[in-house]
Amino acid sequence: METIKIKQVRSAIKRPADQKATIKALGFRRLNHIVQKEVTPQILGMINKVKHLIIVVD
Repeated sequence: METIKIKQVRSAIKRPADQKATIKALGFRRLNHIVQKEVTPQILGMINKVKHLIIVVD
């Protein structure tokens, strides 16, 4: 499967609970943490939901 690397660049503090849960479900533990996920429709939907908090890394 194809994979994608994403990095959390903004804090989830003062964000709605659903966005905090999405960040946690993606596997982020702290700012500037990079995680690698398989590209699935579910993961792409999660990325789209918190796109203002993360960036895609090459």
